[in-house]
Amino acid sequence: MKRITKIESSNEDIFIKPKLQVAAYCRVSTGSEEQLVSLEAQKKHYESYIKANSEWEFAGLYYDQGVTGTKKEKRGELLRMVSDCEDGKINFIVTKSLSRFARNITDCLELVRKLTGLGVYIYFEKENLNTQSMESELMLSILSSLAESESVSISENNKWSAQKRFQNGTFKVAYPPYGYDNVDGQMVVNEEQAETVRWMFDAALAGKGTHRIASELNGRGIPTKRGGSWTASTVRGLLSNEKFTGDILFQKTYTDSHFNRHANHGEKDMYYMENHHPAIVSRETFEAVAAVINQRGKEKGVTSGSKYQNHYPFSGRIVCSECGSTFKRRIHYSTHQKYIAWCCSKHIEKKGECSMQFIRNDAVEAAFTTMMNKLVYGQRKILRPLLDRLRRVDDEESYHRVSELEDRIEAVMERGQVLSGLMAKGYLEPALFNKEKNELAAELEHLQGQKDILIKMMNGSLSKIEEVSRLLKFASKSEMLAAFDSGLFEEYINRIMVYSRTEAGFELKCGITLKERLVR
Repeated sequence: MKRITKIESSNEDIFIKPKLQVAAYCRVSTGSEEQLVSLEAQKKHYESYIKANSEWEFAGLYYDQGVTGTKKEKRGELLRMVSDCEDGKINFIVTKSLSRFARNITDCLELVRKLTGLGVYIYFEKENLNTQSMESELMLSILSSLAESESVSISENNKWSAQKRFQNGTFKVAYPPYGYDNVDGQMVVNEEQAETVRWMFDAALAGKGTHRIASELNGRGIPTKRGGSWTASTVRGLLSNEKFTGDILFQKTYTDSHFNRHANHGEKDMYYMENHHPAIVSRETFEAVAAVINQRGKEKGVTSGSKYQNHYPFSGRIVCSECGSTFKRRIHYSTHQKYIAWCCSKHIEKKGECSMQFIRNDAVEAAFTTMMNKLVYGQRKILRPLLDRLRRVDDEESYHRVSELEDRIEAVMERGQVLSGLMAKGYLEPALFNKEKNELAAELEHLQGQKDILIKMMNGSLSKIEEVSRLLKFASKSEMLAAFDSGLFEEYINRIMVYSRTEAGFELKCGITLKERLVR
């Protein structure tokens, strides 16, 4: 008879779940004693926090100190942690908040996506956000954008200082145009280059176009200020630069809240100062050339501004992340079809100066549609919490600060009145009166500047709340989009930032930027 012996299974071994290898990441932005104390507290907190979880195994603590959070390349420990993730040493990461992990939305999403691809997820304590959960990437994009905006307030004081120097004409031109050198902060004529500048103005008055002038300069082997070749746009910019008359126009460009530079078309105040430095050409010559260029433009039917602006929804709205240039609409042809594409204007002009390749129009439309559908689908979990978060921002402290500044301004003004009264009664010497008056004026200007900056920031927050409310109202009452809607694009999008042929960020009017993949 056959004999069968039962071998008992080892259930204990089968159902043992391996522990997650969990690491923590900390960062402080400066090396001050207070920040170092904060870093030490974070280190102790996370070591005990991870070891307290029976399903986790402590995989190490990574921390950077005395470095900025805006660029990941400057954070050695962060990069070492990513390397250890690639080597399989880490399964899960815990960090305090998005602002501690990264203040640059591009770097933040890039790192999260890279780690997700490795099967490594991140938990952000402050935001209670786990990148493994549903809608996490959209929420991460929104919160990262808010964290990035914290960096904007840091630059406000510098902008205010520069504007004051614009107003009193003491702003130093760090990089003067072709024809000038910077000597001890002053613009000094470079005679060799100045001769070329005068020739260019004479050539324009003689009827030569900017393309021909650029061609002749290149033919003569004359380089630009940066050592490159001349183009029609470079020549046109030089011929329209008022600095060659000895005058200067301050704040022709400005930096927005996302640290991108724009031409100033009236969005900011500008300041014109005559006889700021030695002239190379007379004002009469400069105005005559301007009239010639304007006439040539009229003859060609070209008005000021872009020839194609507003013809298409994306016109003037797509920006290259590599060089900052706008994209132009083109028609491309393949073996079986033709299609609409958008190309970086700098890449078209000089491929060596920008490597960004074209993107397809249908891919941008599809990405926008996908993004809006995500907002419609996740409005309760995404937009509503975002609006609540913005409304919960403690503005009481800001209002208290404004009130405090107003009290100090009023006190300074009262001291000025008392000072004038004492002077009128002959109790003060004129020299002492002028000294005290100047000190009070400087203090008043400083306090008023602080108040203006604070009010501007508070108004920006209110505007952001209004835009998010409007977007939430749309998302809560709308169905999923079946196709691209140009009207919605115009209503809710400021611009599109292209990061690569496969990825772009949609900057909404409420101030957040959401990244989407560009897929045909």
